[in-house]
Amino acid sequence: MSRNVVLIRSAELSDVAQYAYAATAPAEARLIFLAGACPLNLDGSTAAVGDYSAQASKAMENLVIALKAAGARLEDVLSTRVLVASSNRSDLVAAWTVIREALGTHDVPSTLLGVTVLGYPDQLVEIEAVAAVID
Repeated sequence: MSRNVVLIRSAELSDVAQYAYAATAPAEARLIFLAGACPLNLDGSTAAVGDYSAQASKAMENLVIALKAAGARLEDVLSTRVLVASSNRSDLVAAWTVIREALGTHDVPSTLLGVTVLGYPDQLVEIEAVAAVID
């Protein structure tokens, strides 16, 4: 568990959500705003065309790499926003299941959105995140 991030829950809100409802970081923390992690291979091609789960996995892999470049770890993430190019709830759930598993016990506040299209050809999933670290 990160010493930089405190996850907040409330008994006055439903416990159905698979994440904390809020998160805080200490005043001295450096905030890291990450660009949306996309399911792109190193050569710029889109990974796992047509596969929501595999694209979510590749996007998480790329998110972890971006976090490391910024001096952070997955446990330092304050919140996520997951964009899935679909109007089918089962596609959103397929992507979310992979992401939720990757987050493990660090169940940060998250928003899951179905969108019409994402920026790269054949892209189905993108993960935005904010992290906090103390240098």
